[in-house]
Amino acid sequence: MMDPETYLGFESPGPRAEDMETLALSDAPSDYRSAISSFSAAADGGDDPARSLPPPPPYPVSPSPPPSYADVVPSPFRSQDPAADLAAPADYVAIAVSEPQKEQDAGGVYVSYLVASRWRGGEERRVRRRFREVVTLADRLAEAYRGFLVPPRPDKGVVEGQVMQQHEFLELRRAALERYLRRLAAHPAIGRGDELRAFLEAPGRFTDGAAQPPSHAPPQEAVHPAKGGRDLLRIFKELKQSVANDWGGAKPPVAEEDRDFLERKEKMQDLEQQLTTSSQQAEALVKAQQDVGETMGQLGRVFIKLTKLETEETIYNSQRTRAADIKRVAVATVKAGRLYRELNAQIVKHLEVLHEYLELMLAVRSAFSDRASALLTVQTLVSDLSSIQARVEKLETASSKVFGGDRWRLHKIEELKETIRATEDAKTFALREYERIKEINRSELERLDRERHDDFLSMLKGFVVNQVGYAEELASVWAKVADETRGYARG
Repeated sequence: MMDPETYLGFESPGPRAEDMETLALSDAPSDYRSAISSFSAAADGGDDPARSLPPPPPYPVSPSPPPSYADVVPSPFRSQDPAADLAAPADYVAIAVSEPQKEQDAGGVYVSYLVASRWRGGEERRVRRRFREVVTLADRLAEAYRGFLVPPRPDKGVVEGQVMQQHEFLELRRAALERYLRRLAAHPAIGRGDELRAFLEAPGRFTDGAAQPPSHAPPQEAVHPAKGGRDLLRIFKELKQSVANDWGGAKPPVAEEDRDFLERKEKMQDLEQQLTTSSQQAEALVKAQQDVGETMGQLGRVFIKLTKLETEETIYNSQRTRAADIKRVAVATVKAGRLYRELNAQIVKHLEVLHEYLELMLAVRSAFSDRASALLTVQTLVSDLSSIQARVEKLETASSKVFGGDRWRLHKIEELKETIRATEDAKTFALREYERIKEINRSELERLDRERHDDFLSMLKGFVVNQVGYAEELASVWAKVADETRGYARG
């Protein structure tokens, strides 16, 4: 029986460093070319660089860095699986997306993917899912986990706009879905939730009713965002309250007064701008390294042609000696070009952390938006209470002027008092939801700071290890050539 880890496709050993001794001169440096697009999109991202960035393609596994520094300072990216670090320490074991295939139903032709998962202490589960079901999952998570940093799902349009061949599109989509599901599983709350488990395990189609809402979600409608068609009146009320907050000039009944949060929000905006700038610089670095690798490869091929010419036109022994030395230079140049390409693949893998955190800024914005929406709901309910109470006072004043009271006004007053009690209850639940989202925001931002510190530290360590290691390897290549051709220096 096949081992589950092998089936899920997590063991993919990379090429050995010894294979560089037999270099194919016609190898095109295309292994990492598609990786540059993941950084170049940041430069053309417009006002929303995080949303415009495409999900990075599945990079080929590169050989481990040269041993001189890698053995001394362990590389944080030594895992053969680039996404292995996304595993959560709790229930999650492995998730893999594979076998895209076309299917047809009454709505037309679509592509489904085999999603294989295994949870700690459980058996391997396999289900087929289409992209529309992934969108349903993302919508369910956005509603059920308000205030959390929910990893953004892959954007359909961005992936389609990046590729021309169908098999490339399917591979990029498969890798993006796999990366998305692993990030969800790595989240401390979502990874243990019913929604993700139902998506990964429930047979048949994953629809809106495939799983029950999480137990922490309050049943009261007041705590949930208003949706079109479901609560049109509430939409207008909250729109009116929002306009009053922005243009009314008066201080809203309940305002955001958490200074720590406001400072953190400003820091997150600065961080997003810094990530955008860093991704642009990373793109320039990757492009420069690509140019060096290509130039080295072309130079090596020119030396090979020169060697062939010298060999064919050989008359004297000195020509044979010179041809042999040119061949040594050619081999070293081609090997240097290959090392630059491998180093570039390592750079892309390390600097991908910048791309991932730039994507995560979308989740931060969404969490802040959930908090603002919850606050707006509280403000709207408080304004409603004030308005209804004013109406009651007005009716009571008018009714007191009529001898024996006014039955219609008294009946209306009772109705309004009942509305006040219901609104008070709704406000109580809305305040609880607002406080809950505030606490979630706080804990999620603290978690983000911890993970960002660890990830950036690992990124920098791995980047430096590879830079120094490959620099030593390149130096040894050229030192060997210099030693073999030292006779020309003496001459």
